[in-house]
This record gives sequence, structure tokens and C-alpha cells, in this order.
Amino acid sequence: MNEYLVLVVEDDKPIRNLITTTLKMNDYRFITAVRGREAVMLSASHKPDIIILDLGLPDIDGVEVIEHIRTWSDVPIIIVSARSEDRDKITALDT
Repeated sequence: MNEYLVLVVEDDKPIRNLITTTLKMNDYRFITAVRGREAVMLSASHKPDIIILDLGLPDIDGVEVIEHIRTWSDVPIIIVSARSEDRDKITALDT
């Protein structure tokens, strides 16, 4: 079992299943969240080693999730998004 913990934040079930199946096949430990507020809470309580984050979440925007997490953590965050606007992606990367 891999010692690293991954937080997967994705509300689309097929995409979430694809990511978690890949992590499982490579022996990563992971936890999942489908909403932004849940992701912030899990990040604070479980201290993941990396976060895979969708920007389009049902309750709060992924950029807002990053802003909350950055107030206490510099955990690496990988953005997974179907957004086509470059401005959204740049804002997320800058955050």
C-alpha cells in the first residue's frame, strides 16, 4: 500500500470512478468528496498529500476551494476540469 493519501474532489461519478480506480490499481490511499465544502473539511481533517480537484462543483467553485485550503496548507493540487475558458484555468493556477 502506498503511504500517500490523495483527496479526489469530483462530482461526476464516472470521472470520479475512473480516477479512484486508477489510484486503487496503483495502491494509493484515497478519500473522495463530491462537494467543495466537503473537500475543504476533509482536507483540514485528513491532511492529504495531494488533491485532485474539479473546478465545477455543485456548491462552491473549485477556485474557492483552493482559496480556503491555501489559508492553511500548501498541499499540491492537480486541477481536473472540463472548462473551456482559459481565464478560469489561469485563475485556478494562480490561486
